[in-house]
Amino acid sequence: MNASSVCLPGVQSPAVGFDQPFEMLEACHERVQRSLDLLRRLIAHVDQHGCDADARSAAADVLRYFDVAAPLHHEDEEQHLFSALGHHPDARVRATVVTLENDHLLMNAIWQRLRAVLLRWQAGGAGCGPMTETERTYASDFAQAYQRHIRLEEDVLYPAARAALDAPTQRAMGHEMAARRRRD
Repeated sequence: MNASSVCLPGVQSPAVGFDQPFEMLEACHERVQRSLDLLRRLIAHVDQHGCDADARSAAADVLRYFDVAAPLHHEDEEQHLFSALGHHPDARVRATVVTLENDHLLMNAIWQRLRAVLLRWQAGGAGCGPMTETERTYASDFAQAYQRHIRLEEDVLYPAARAALDAPTQRAMGHEMAARRRRD
């Protein structure tokens, strides 16, 4: 597996800072998509080549993203958007908040199962081999859950939050997002 087939394409993110919190949240969605694509390619690679050095490295990359960056992104949404929109006058927005909160729990539960496979692949050795059908279902369910989740956030949640949160509140949100990452 050569670097271009496994590595995240152009690990750079859009030139967005925390002074633009919604653009930063959307940039995180792009990184989620790249990490899910890497996971898909990794599964195919392990099917064909086993857990070679490239597979172990790619597994570490996927683990790092969904163990570190994704939880911070979810925390951003929970602290700044879900709380702000939980009592929104539009019932669709309120229902979306509930759905997205449940999605975070569901995606975390699936991730814990999928994570075990990736840890095995990262370690290599005799226990490293292709996914079982159940594990493939975890991977598929995880990717599908994220796809639905992202669409709902970008189509409903973010537009409602942009309209509901004034500029000073959005600036404070960006500062808190940045501070959380410095801590972690």
